[in-house]
Amino acid sequence: MARWVLHVDLDQFIAAVEVLRRPELRGRPVVVGGDGDPTKRGVVSTASYEAREYGVHSGLPLRTAAKRCPDAVFLAVDRDAYEAVSAEVMTVLREFGVVEVLGWDEAFIGIDDDAPESTARRIQQRVREATELDCSVGIGQNRLHAKLATGYGKPAGVFRLTYQTWFDVLGEQPTHAVWGIGGKTARKLADAGIDTVRQLAAADADELAALFGPKTGPWLVQLGQGRAGSRVTDAPHVARSRGREVTFQENITDWDAVRTQVVRLAHQVAADIAGEQRPAARVVVKVRYAPFFTETHSRALTPPSSTADAVEKAALTALERFTDRRPVRLLGVRAEFAR
Repeated sequence: MARWVLHVDLDQFIAAVEVLRRPELRGRPVVVGGDGDPTKRGVVSTASYEAREYGVHSGLPLRTAAKRCPDAVFLAVDRDAYEAVSAEVMTVLREFGVVEVLGWDEAFIGIDDDAPESTARRIQQRVREATELDCSVGIGQNRLHAKLATGYGKPAGVFRLTYQTWFDVLGEQPTHAVWGIGGKTARKLADAGIDTVRQLAAADADELAALFGPKTGPWLVQLGQGRAGSRVTDAPHVARSRGREVTFQENITDWDAVRTQVVRLAHQVAADIAGEQRPAARVVVKVRYAPFFTETHSRALTPPSSTADAVEKAALTALERFTDRRPVRLLGVRAEFAR
């Protein structure tokens, strides 16, 4: 039997859960975010497909979402409800193999199967029977293939991506189409003359090592070639970081007040990581200026530490690197753990 990795992704999960609870909303544009008040500051957590047709998407300010889709129904985030439904889904998925949970709405499954499409369809059927939710399933020879395949199967479909079809599907796509390559990395690759996945796959690993570092450079070439780990593990997810954010309903213009808020967030983060029994290696501060421009700066903790004093000191050092003193609408502090 062949070894396959399946990626199961629940379609418009949070919005779908809300529609199940409120059947009268079916077919209407639904936006979930913050406390459900689009006149307040906050961002969209998810939007139904009907709302997405108006350009509403995750991370969009709620006020902008209301302008784009004034007829949308706005709902508050209900974490407990989503976690309960997610737990039901993951229980179903474990009927089919080893499950690696990625979040509320997605997971990898490792299977030994000569007919993975049939298994994928059975998974969709079982999830629908248990929760009335639809899901898309990506099939691949490794986790990277499966994760990317899901996007081609949405909504409620099944798609297979393999080493044999990798370049047919992704070869001419921009590098940021590959899971793991963000916009900043894609821009840096473009500056080096690498615009497509095919070009990345053929790039010189040593040259990229010089640009991105001895580990990251060769790893990017492997991503371009579609090579990645295929092992699915059911080990509990271990967070790489812990963070806190606050969005202000009125912009902060006094940077002494910004400093005070960063100290407060730093102490909250330190309390969050106190029970982790692993030290933080870096502290990252995020500032979102009005109207919606975001900048981050970080400071390494040498040696790694989880004490409140160390986290606060690193956060304030990172804050000093912000030279723009425009009004601030959001602040965040994140501690990244030593690996």
